[in-house]
Amino acid sequence: MGIKKVKANTPGRREATFDDFKDLTKFSPEKRLVKIKTRKGGRNSQGKITVRHRGGGAKRMIRLVDFKRDKFNIPAVVASIEYDPNRGSRLALLNYADGEKRYIIAPIDLKVGDKVMSSKDLIELKTGNAVCVKFIPAGMGVSAVELEPGQGAKIARGAGNVVSSWVLKVNLLS
Repeated sequence: MGIKKVKANTPGRREATFDDFKDLTKFSPEKRLVKIKTRKGGRNSQGKITVRHRGGGAKRMIRLVDFKRDKFNIPAVVASIEYDPNRGSRLALLNYADGEKRYIIAPIDLKVGDKVMSSKDLIELKTGNAVCVKFIPAGMGVSAVELEPGQGAKIARGAGNVVSSWVLKVNLLS
């Protein structure tokens, strides 16, 4: 993610920076992997406004992100890196060999065309692959960690968040 600085035309714009979006490869989401984010506007079940000053803003679609990574031993290719208005990190669209498509949180060095896989067994430890914690060497940074097997990622899911595998192994042993 690149950062664009603007000219200081006014005091309010003096330190202003914006995302330049040069790392994106696709600008519209995969239609089967989104759902409409319903807004309440501060209204209760009767339709009465109970919380004031809510509402407005742009309409957003929620991208359905795969935090479980439960398609084991099926290779996938990164088709695109996309923007998600609901989080700070980018999303990677994966095309699996069996034809299914899923979004994952894109790690920092993941590029379009990279091959990724998730497995319960030992596979190559590279960016984008998902393996059990017992196969990860101590000191290696990992993201999107499950607390309970099969429940989906709960720890280090945000943009740039990384957990040391040494800390994970100490916590698993205790």
